[in-house]
Amino acid sequence: MRPRSLLRYYGQNAVIWTFIPAFFFLIVCAFLSSILLEQYFLGLIAEAYPDADTANRDLLFAQMENVALGVLSTEDGVLQSLATDYAEFGNTIQRARGWLVILLSLSLAGFAYLKAMPQFRARESVEKVLGGLFLSSATIAILITVAIVASLLLEALRFFDVYPLWDFLTGLHWSPNIAVHADQVGFSGSFGMIPVLGGTLLITLIAMAVSVPVGLLSAIYMSEFAHPKLRNFFKPTLEILAGIPTVVYGFFAALTAAPFFRSIGLSLGLDVSSESALAAGAVMGVMIIPFISSLSDDVIRAVPRSLRDAALGLGATRSEMVIKVLLPAAFPGLVGAFLLAISRAIGETMIVVMAVGTAANLTFNPLESVTTVTVQIVGLLTGDTVFDSPKTLSAFALGIMLFVMTLGLNVAALTLSRRIAEKYE
Repeated sequence: MRPRSLLRYYGQNAVIWTFIPAFFFLIVCAFLSSILLEQYFLGLIAEAYPDADTANRDLLFAQMENVALGVLSTEDGVLQSLATDYAEFGNTIQRARGWLVILLSLSLAGFAYLKAMPQFRARESVEKVLGGLFLSSATIAILITVAIVASLLLEALRFFDVYPLWDFLTGLHWSPNIAVHADQVGFSGSFGMIPVLGGTLLITLIAMAVSVPVGLLSAIYMSEFAHPKLRNFFKPTLEILAGIPTVVYGFFAALTAAPFFRSIGLSLGLDVSSESALAAGAVMGVMIIPFISSLSDDVIRAVPRSLRDAALGLGATRSEMVIKVLLPAAFPGLVGAFLLAISRAIGETMIVVMAVGTAANLTFNPLESVTTVTVQIVGLLTGDTVFDSPKTLSAFALGIMLFVMTLGLNVAALTLSRRIAEKYE
C-alpha cells in the first residue's frame, strides 16, 4: 500500500513523539522534585531547630545546600547530617528522573513505530504539533510581557498610594533620599520626575544628533555610491560597533570622552562638567550608528529599482535622485528606524550609569551634569534596599514610565510608517 505521506514525515513524527513529551516531562519533574525536596527538608529543619523562625529556617536551608555542594563547611553536626541526607536524596531523585525519562522515551518511540503505517497521515500530525509549538511560543512571549508589565505596575501602584501621581509627573525636584524610620534625618523625600525625564531626553537628543546624520549618510553611501567590494568591507566593519558590549562604551565615555570634552571646553573658556551630558550622549550616538545605518540601508535598498532608473533616465544626477526620489520614497521606513533608535537610546543603561552623574539637575545645557531614568533605577535598586520604602518603590514608578515612553515611541513608529507609506508599482 502506498504511504499517504512522504517518508520523512514518518521519521519526524517519530522524533516528535520520542523527545518532546519526554522533554516536558523532564522539566515538570525537575520543577516539582526541587519544590518537594525543599519542603521536606524545611520540615526536617523545623524539627531539628524548633526555636528558629521562618527566616532562620530559610537561612539554615541555604547553608545546608552549600554544605551539600561542598561550597561551605560547618561544625554543626545536625546541619552536616541534614546536608548529607540532602545530597543523597538529590542524587537518588536525579537517577530516578533519568531512568523515568529514558523509559518514557522508549515507550513513546515504540508507540510512534506502531503508528507508522501506510494509512497514517504523518504529515498532518507533524503540522499540527508544529503549529501547536509555534502557538505556545507566541503565547509564552505574550504572557512574559504581560507578567513584566504587571509586576512593574503593581509595585508602581504601591508607590502612588504613598506619593501622589500628579506630584510625581509634574514635580520639578527629584531627591529620593528618604529615611527608613520616621526618627531619622531626611524622612520626607521628593519624587518629581521632570528633572530625571529632562536629563534622559537631553542625552537622547545628543545621541540622535550624532547617530542620525552619520548613520543615514553612511547608509546612502553604501547602498547607492559604494562599489560592491567597498560595501562588503564597510558594512561589516561598521556593524562591528553593534557587537561591542555597552559596558565598553561606558568605560570609553567615562575615561576618554568626558576628559576630552572637558579639556576642549576649558581651552575655550567653558566650564564643562566631568560627567557632562555631552560625553554620554556622544558615545551613545556612536553606539547607535550601526543600528540606524543597518535599518536605513535595508529601507533604502527596498525602494524599487524602477524609481532610480526613471529619475536617472530623465536626466537627474545621482545626488538629485537620492534627495528628490529615493529619500521621499524611503521616508516611512526611515521614520520608523529613527523612532526605534530613540527607544534604544532612552532605554540604554550602562553608558549613562558609568558616564553621567546622579544629581537630578533640571537643565538643558549639555555641558552640565544630569541624570537619567535608568541611572536612578539602578541606584535605587542596588545596595541595601527596603522594598516597602517609597524610595525603592519609586524605581518601579520610573520603570513603568520608561516602559510607557518606549512603547509609545514604538507604536508611533509603526503608525507613522503605515500612514505616510506610499505605494510604488
